Amino acid sequence: MRVKRGFKARHRRQKVLKLARGFRGGRSKLYRTAAGTLDRALRYAYRDRKARKRDFRALWITRINAAVRMNNLSYNKFIHGLKQANVELDRKVLAELAISDPAGFAHIVKLASKPV
Repeated sequence: MRVKRGFKARHRRQKVLKLARGFRGGRSKLYRTAAGTLDRALRYAYRDRKARKRDFRALWITRINAAVRMNNLSYNKFIHGLKQANVELDRKVLAELAISDPAGFAHIVKLASKPV
């Protein structure tokens, strides 16, 4: 018996076109171009979810470095001093402190610069 594949094929194509909503022109209307664009977009999304973590860590390190240098210390000595002083604040929190509470951050820099 002959099998008509209309429903399954249409369902698969509609799924792709639904995900391609918001793309410009034929990239959201035509199945073949939408599928190619969507494939590329999903690859970039996967890659950039990993890259975002690296980017934010680099940003936090830059901010901490700038704030630490205003307190006459280098970044690597600051991080080493924190480990010696058993201060377990991550870079995200340290960067936020450096921006929002410079006095509190200066106190942490003092803790890190004391010899153990």
